Amino acid sequence: MAIERTLSIIKPDATARNLTGAVNALIEKAGLRIVAQKRVRWTQAQAETFYAVHKARPFYADLVRFMTSGPIVVQVLEAENAVKRYRDVMGATDPAKAETGTIRKELAESIERNSVHGSDSAENAQVEIGLNFRHDEIVG
Repeated sequence: MAIERTLSIIKPDATARNLTGAVNALIEKAGLRIVAQKRVRWTQAQAETFYAVHKARPFYADLVRFMTSGPIVVQVLEAENAVKRYRDVMGATDPAKAETGTIRKELAESIERNSVHGSDSAENAQVEIGLNFRHDEIVG
């Protein structure tokens, strides 16, 4: 199987609680390599662009507001089958339904404040990575 990349975002609820290291430990324990990472604060325009696919959804404005409410950590993760592997380690969107040992079960506060985002496909990962990193910032 080929090495692939996926985007990870440690959301404002997790950075506010100083959980970047705890999230990173679970990522690395799952066999994913962090090949790029930076702490940023998105502008409204950046969040709107990133979540444009949800623009017609009722939660869109709240999501944009939340994602711009504080710093986030954007990351590029690399491994065989990285998208699926990271989605497995993130756990279910609703932490109450997530499996023990996953990021969301162990660290998330609620379905809305679920600590992390991960790309849902290899194609979306390429787009999402491109929105957050220049090619020279990824140093695997």
